[in-house]
Amino acid sequence: MRALTTKATLLAASLALGSMVQAQSPQPFRVISPIFGQLVTFSMPSNFVAVFENTKGGHYIREAVLKGETPERWTQMITVTGEKGMTSNPNASLETFASTIAGGFQSACPDSFAAKSLGTTTFGRFDGFVAVIGCGRVDRGPTRHSETALLITVKGATDYYTIQWAERGPESDEPPVNDERWQARLRDLRPIDLCLIVPGEAAPYPSCVSKS
Repeated sequence: MRALTTKATLLAASLALGSMVQAQSPQPFRVISPIFGQLVTFSMPSNFVAVFENTKGGHYIREAVLKGETPERWTQMITVTGEKGMTSNPNASLETFASTIAGGFQSACPDSFAAKSLGTTTFGRFDGFVAVIGCGRVDRGPTRHSETALLITVKGATDYYTIQWAERGPESDEPPVNDERWQARLRDLRPIDLCLIVPGEAAPYPSCVSKS
C-alpha cells in the first residue's frame, strides 16, 4: 500500500550526503536528487530509509519509511514526486496541483476528510505552496487507520515537485490537520531548494551543496 498522496510515478537517482544518528533525536542528512530538469534537495531525518523509486513517463516517485518498516506496513513515509514539464501548462498552479492530490485523499475517505492550507511560500527562489491533508478513517492497508500528510508543492523552472510527509495513526472522526507537529516537520525538512543540473557534474553535486 503506497501513501495516499503518491499518485505520481520519473527517472532519477538520489543521493544522501552524510548521516548522523542519536538515540533520542535523529539528525537530518542532506538529500540531493536529479529529478527531470533540476536537482531537488531537502533534509531527511536519519531514521528514514528509501524503500521504493520508480519513473514512468513524465512521473517520478521515491518513498522512504522509518527504518524497520516496509512500503506496505509503515507508520511514517516521506515521498518525493516530480511532474515533468508541468510549468508549460497555462492552467496549472501549485494550489490546483495540491487540490488534485487532496482530491485523491478525499475519494478514499469522503466522510472523514479534512484539509488545512499553510499558504504560499518560497523555497530558495522558487514558489511553493504548503497544506496538511488527511483521512480520519481509511480501510486500505493492514488495518483501518487514519492517514494525514504534510504536502509541499514546488514550482521549478520546467517541472512541478512535491515532498510529502505522511503519518498513519488510529482511526478518528477527524484527522489531526491542525496539530502543530506539521509546522515542526516543515522546519525539519528545510532547507528545501532546487538547483541547476550542471553538465558533467556528478554526485555529491558540489554546486548545489555550496548553494545553502
